[in-house]
Amino acid sequence: MKRIKLSPAMSFIILFGIVSLFSDMTHEGASSIRGAYLSLLGASAGTIGFVSGLGEMIGYSMRYVFGRITDRTKQYWPMTILGYVLDIAAVPALALVGKNGWVAACLLLLIQRIGKAIKKPAKDTIMSFAASQEGVGKSFGIQEVLDQIGAFLGPVLLYLVMLFRQEESSFKLYAFCFAVLAVPGAVTLILLFVTRMRFPQPERFEPEPKEYVPFSMKKPFILYIAGISLFAFGFIDYSLVVMHISRAFPFQAETLPLLYAGAMIVDAVAALVFGLLYDRKGTRALILSTLLSAPFAIFIFSFRSVPCLLAGIVMWGIGMGAQESILKAAVANIIPKQSRATGYGIFECAFGIFWFFGSWILGVLYDCSISAMVALSVAAQLAAIPLYFASSGPTSKAKPAKTKP
Repeated sequence: MKRIKLSPAMSFIILFGIVSLFSDMTHEGASSIRGAYLSLLGASAGTIGFVSGLGEMIGYSMRYVFGRITDRTKQYWPMTILGYVLDIAAVPALALVGKNGWVAACLLLLIQRIGKAIKKPAKDTIMSFAASQEGVGKSFGIQEVLDQIGAFLGPVLLYLVMLFRQEESSFKLYAFCFAVLAVPGAVTLILLFVTRMRFPQPERFEPEPKEYVPFSMKKPFILYIAGISLFAFGFIDYSLVVMHISRAFPFQAETLPLLYAGAMIVDAVAALVFGLLYDRKGTRALILSTLLSAPFAIFIFSFRSVPCLLAGIVMWGIGMGAQESILKAAVANIIPKQSRATGYGIFECAFGIFWFFGSWILGVLYDCSISAMVALSVAAQLAAIPLYFASSGPTSKAKPAKTKP
């Protein structure tokens, strides 16, 4: 049987994707029980909402700052490692807060978000270097597939833990679940250091440009940021989706995580399919994914039909897959190598801020008029399409580097 030989760039992409898999097992597993745990610790619903919103704002807005720092220092691995350590360590530490320790738990959640803010621009930039050899759409698509496998396995792992430890009190059970997440967390960090040792200079995957091009907010990038901001504003967060499902559909509580797991599988498949399509068709793949995902709110919120609900969740999963693959891939094509971390920082910052305000406004509209919420959601996402089209143009393809890390 002929052995398949991977290029160094593809080996790096897959290995780094496996790091992301175990990382997502850790924090997505935590996300599936975090709200209930904070409530047990004594936090009010208002506090949980405030801390969650504040964490997202901090986590996204600070990515611009850390992106700039990464571009200036070129310390891609140290920034990535520091971010991962904070992100991962904060999750099992939640098991150590005592009863009524909601303040400490909230602080740990903010630390976790700061960790993500530190690592994301550096991590995406490192990925883009290897992706320049293998195709940015395909590369980010592969990473998202591995990410979402972890996002699926994390909640399933905790579901099994809860199934076999039902006799314990709720507080002890949740604390034990967070402690269990230390295992995939430790695997994440071990694999991260292995990847660092094997590929100490991933920037060498992509050749240096012939001349230095300082970062500037050129028209294509401004139009693209405006487009992704509208998309983020209109894309309803799953927390609102699952709240609506719990109210409007006669599902058992344990069914809800399975619906989310199904959405994560769709996310993974869509990321790879549209990532490959992006490498062949460019912006047209981004436009197609938006057209397919934009109507999800109509199917989820406007009908009391289970088939319509499932169709809407599939569309939502397509939108999530696009966010994590081709939206990032497009940045790699627009922004030159020397300032790409700054570009990713701006991308993440704008996306997060508009996601936050969109979630807030759409949540308020849900209580006032579901029809208005659905209309605004669909309109905002569709309004991004002309901006995607306007931002597209001839992009330079990086030639494979002659030296490997």
